[in-house]
Amino acid sequence: MAKWVRLCGLAEAPAPGAVAEAEVDGIAVCLANVGGELSALDNWCPHRRGPLGQGWVERDCVVCPWHSWTFHAKNGKAEFPPNERVEIFPLRVEGDDVLIDLE
Repeated sequence: MAKWVRLCGLAEAPAPGAVAEAEVDGIAVCLANVGGELSALDNWCPHRRGPLGQGWVERDCVVCPWHSWTFHAKNGKAEFPPNERVEIFPLRVEGDDVLIDLE
């Protein structure tokens, strides 16, 4: 069963082409705005636990600021290196709130 929780207000979400860090229920989340569409990813890069929410957006990917590993914002699959991924949280906007599903 879904557990939708408020991640942040829509006004607090990053601008297109940017990322931000947020935390909800003890879970660190990278909130990315790719072309005006928001995505929520696990904030920790699997390589060395670099904070993805301190990285940047290139094309449709979030880039880790530590070693430039790249993850597709919609599915979490790594562009480089292959065979890696980060968790993606389902996201929706309700009114002025950005919600993610933690289940």
